[in-house]
Amino acid sequence: MSRSRDRSADARGQGLVDRAVDVLRRGGLVAFPTETVYGLGADARAPLAVRRIFAAKGRPAGHPLIVHVPSCPDPADALAGWALPDPRADSLARAFWPGPLTLVLRRDDVPDDVTGGLPTVGLRVPDHPVAQALLHAFGGGIAAPSANRFGRISPTTAAHVREDLGEDLGEDLLVLDGGPCAIGVESTIIDLSGPTPALLRLGAVTRSRVEALIGPLDSSSATPAPGTLPGHYAPRTALRIAADPQAQAQRLRADGLTVAILPGSQDASTYARQLYAELRRLDQLGVDVLVAQPAQAQGLGLAVNDRLTRAARGSVE
Repeated sequence: MSRSRDRSADARGQGLVDRAVDVLRRGGLVAFPTETVYGLGADARAPLAVRRIFAAKGRPAGHPLIVHVPSCPDPADALAGWALPDPRADSLARAFWPGPLTLVLRRDDVPDDVTGGLPTVGLRVPDHPVAQALLHAFGGGIAAPSANRFGRISPTTAAHVREDLGEDLGEDLLVLDGGPCAIGVESTIIDLSGPTPALLRLGAVTRSRVEALIGPLDSSSATPAPGTLPGHYAPRTALRIAADPQAQAQRLRADGLTVAILPGSQDASTYARQLYAELRRLDQLGVDVLVAQPAQAQGLGLAVNDRLTRAARGSVE
């Protein structure tokens, strides 16, 4: 049994949450579940601790992190001390927090190590009981990207975290096990740092739901945000996307390649929830190519297709 597995924990007990709080306050790293994916967290007010996230993931220093904050009776109050006031953010927070929505705002008092030196900060209130128990017990913000190697497949179980990071970090990482993530793809990101709001990343909170509250969204923005590089969420095996995966697989096999298929026939919520786990499973088969069928291009299916497109660009050909 690895040292990281010794330090992983079923997070249902308050004592385990208290242990995680102690790790955070000492500048350590805690992997914790959210409804989207598992995050690799550090005290957002402690620059040295935040730098350990970048080192653990192999993440570029200028790539900003999302700060996860505890829920409040008035969700808009969760923004206080982190971002400058914005009525659009208040409306979205009250509608979707806790939930899979990240807001990028003009920053207040936030360390440069969290924001990549940018004048903006990404904030989210996760909708997961373990995440909220940790945040409330800690009493502050936790900076947390996904708990995996930079650019690779995001983790949706504690086992995925251990596979990616446990052997290297060992005693330096505590993993809270909150079970499989309910949504399975990362949060929607909305940029409110300028006069026109922009959609930076697709997720479970759809464009139409956001626009119903704050008006039309721009489809482009120069503001850097997590998980928005052209090649991201990638398996090591070459990945191709095909509307007819069986036909594509047949052509590839005719060329002498071994192929595994990720079908997209299930509903979008099921596809999203299982996407990363299936990509990981297929990536371990040792085949030459993975062929993925896109989801239906609506609602959460758009987020699934976004992740597949980025994964295909980032995979090894």
